[in-house]
Amino acid sequence: MKSQATMICCVLFFLATECSHHRPKNHIKDRAKLQNFEGKPGTGRIQEKCHEPCLSSTNCSQPCAKHFRGEIGFICHQKKWQKLTETCTSLSVETLFKDSNAALRLSVAAPSIPLPILDFRAPEPVKSVAQRICKNCPHDYACIIDVVKSSETTSGNIAFIVELLKNISTDLCGGVTREKMKSYSEVANHILDTAAISNWPFIPDKNASSNLLQSVNSFASQLHIHNESEDIVDELFIQMKGFHINHNTTKRSFNFSMSVDNTTESILGMIEIPRQELQKLPPGDTFRAISIAFPTLGAILKEPHLPNESVSRPINGLVLSVILPETMKEILFTFEKVNKSRSTRAQCVGWHSQKRMWDKNQCKKMVDTMDKVKCHCNYTNVMMSFSILMSPKSVSDKALDYITGIGLSLSILSLVLCLIIEATVWSRVVMTEISYMHHVCIVNIAVSLLIANVWFIIGSNFTIKSQEDNWCVTVTFFSHFFYLSLFFWMLFKALLIIYGILVIFRRMMKSHMMVIGFAIGYGCPLVIAVTTVAITEPQKGYVRCDACWLNWDNTKALFAFVIPALVIVAVNLLVVLVVAINTQRPSIGSSKSQDMAIIMRISKNVAILTPLLGLTWGFGIVILIEETSLIFHIIFAVLNAFQGFFILLFGTIMDHKIRDALRMRMSSLKGKSRAAENASLSPTNGSKLMNR
Repeated sequence: MKSQATMICCVLFFLATECSHHRPKNHIKDRAKLQNFEGKPGTGRIQEKCHEPCLSSTNCSQPCAKHFRGEIGFICHQKKWQKLTETCTSLSVETLFKDSNAALRLSVAAPSIPLPILDFRAPEPVKSVAQRICKNCPHDYACIIDVVKSSETTSGNIAFIVELLKNISTDLCGGVTREKMKSYSEVANHILDTAAISNWPFIPDKNASSNLLQSVNSFASQLHIHNESEDIVDELFIQMKGFHINHNTTKRSFNFSMSVDNTTESILGMIEIPRQELQKLPPGDTFRAISIAFPTLGAILKEPHLPNESVSRPINGLVLSVILPETMKEILFTFEKVNKSRSTRAQCVGWHSQKRMWDKNQCKKMVDTMDKVKCHCNYTNVMMSFSILMSPKSVSDKALDYITGIGLSLSILSLVLCLIIEATVWSRVVMTEISYMHHVCIVNIAVSLLIANVWFIIGSNFTIKSQEDNWCVTVTFFSHFFYLSLFFWMLFKALLIIYGILVIFRRMMKSHMMVIGFAIGYGCPLVIAVTTVAITEPQKGYVRCDACWLNWDNTKALFAFVIPALVIVAVNLLVVLVVAINTQRPSIGSSKSQDMAIIMRISKNVAILTPLLGLTWGFGIVILIEETSLIFHIIFAVLNAFQGFFILLFGTIMDHKIRDALRMRMSSLKGKSRAAENASLSPTNGSKLMNR
C-alpha cells in the first residue's frame, strides 16, 4: 500500500511540473485537447470533426477519449470532416493480466489521469502475450476473457484483439483442448458482435478481418476431438462442431442455424462430406472433421486487393469454414439466403487465404432456388472458408420495367393489327404459291410472337411461391417454344426464297409446302423445347431462380434458344446475300419476272427483320456476361419489347403490295357505301315506299 501511495503521489507531482518525463510539447497539447474533449469515461466516444478548416482532400487527427491511447484520423470530403481511421484502444498486454482490484484503486485515486500516463513503461508488444498466457492460465486461457469482454469494441481494441488471436494461434503452449477453443472463441465472438461491425471499416490494417478468419481456422485446425461427435463452441456469432471420420464412414454433414443480427430469423447452413471423399481416407485410421460457422463475418471480410475496390460483393449467407484431412478435396455446401429477393442471384465462392479475396473458380453452383443455394467446392489448405455472394449480374432498375411494359403493350397491339391487316388483304395478295406461303409465314410469325409475349407477361407476374412449382416450368416451356417458332418461320422464309430461285422445286404442290412449313415452323421448335426440358428439369436446372425463363447459371439451358436463333440469323443473312448475287442476272418471261419481284420483296423483308432479331438476341448474350453495363440491359429490353412493332412495320406496312391492296379495299368499301346511299335515295326506291 505504501508503494502504491508513493507511486500516485509521484504521478501527481509529475503532472504538476509537466516536465519530469521530458514529454514533447505537442504531447502536452494533445493531452490538453483530450481533457477538453469530455465524454463519458471509458466510452471511447470521439469528436466527430476537426478544429482545422475543412479543405478538399486534407487530413487531420484528433486524440482519443479519456482512458484510450491512439488517435482518430479524418479526411475532408465535400466540405465535411469524415472519419477515416481510428486506433483508440484501452487494451494492452499489461491490462490483460493486471490485478483488477489494484487497477480499480488506482483509477479511484486518480480518475482524471489517462491510462497511458499511468504506464511508466512502454506498452509490452502483443507478441509476448502467448508467453504471459502460458504463465498465468495455460490450461484454458480464461485469464484474459473478462478483460477482453469488458472492453469497448472500438476500432483500436478490435485491431488489438485480432493481433492477440493471431499470436495465440501461432505461438501455442501445448495442444489445443476444448477448453482453450471455447475461451479463444469467446474472445473472437466479442469482436464479431453486431455492435462491433460498424467499427471494423476504420481499422487502418485492411487485412484485419482476413487475419481473424485465418487465425481462427489455424487455431481450430490443431484442436483434438475426443468424442465421436462434439458441439465444441456455441456462441452467438461463432459456432463450431466436430466429429471423427474414417474410411468406412457413411456420408456426414454439419448443420448450423444462426442469426445474422438480433432482429432477423436464423438462417441455415450445411456442409456435406460425400461418400466418395470419405473412401479416399486410408483404411484403419481415424481422422477429425471440424467446421466453423460465422453469421456476421461476411459483413466485415474485406478484399483489399480487388482490381476495382468500388465493386461491392456482399455476402448473402453464413461463412462456413471446414478443416479436413488433406486427401479430401470435394465438399458440398448448402446456404440459406439472407436476401431472398426475386432480383438477387447467388455466386458460390471460396476465400483464398493467400490472395485475401473470394475466388469463384473453386466452386460450382448446383442448385439455386429463391431461398437457398447448393454449391460444390474444392477444399485446399488455402481454401478453407466458403460462402455465397450476391451476383453482380442482377440489374434492378425501374427504367427496364417501364421500357418492357410499354414495349410489350405496343408489340401486342402491333401484332394484332398485323393479323387484322393480313385478314383484310388476304384474297388480294396471295396470287401465287410463293406469295401465298410468304403471307402464311407472316401470319405465323405474328401469332408465335404474340403468344410468346402473352406467356412472358404471365411469367413476369408470377410470385416467388409460384416460381417453385410446375407452373413456372410450364410458362418457360411455352415461352421457349413460341420464341423458337418465330425464328424457325423466319428460316422457312429463307428456304422459300431458295425455292423461288431453284427451278427444280417449282412444281411442288401448295399442300406439300404447307406441311413442310409447319414441320419446320412448329415441329423443330417442339423437338428442341421438349428435349431441353427432359434433360434439365430432372436436376432442377430448367428454369432460373429469379424468373420463369431458361436457366443459365447451372445448366446453360438458355443455349437451347440462343444457338438455334443465332444459327438461323446467320443462314438467313447468307440466303439474302445469295439472292442479291443471283438477281443481278436478267430475267426472261413475265412469269419469271413476277416471281422474282415477289422474291425480292420477301428478301427485303428478311434482310431487314433478320438483323433486327439477331441484334436483339446478340445483346441477350452480352448481358449474360458478369458486370455488364446497365445500357446493354436497356438496349436488349427495347429491342426485345418492340419486336412486334418491327414485324408490323417492316413485314406488313412497308410492303407496297399490301398497301395497294389496303387502298383498293378501302376504295371498295367507300364505293359500296356510296352505292347504298344512292340506292336509298333513288326515285324508284321512293315510289316503292309510297306504294307500300
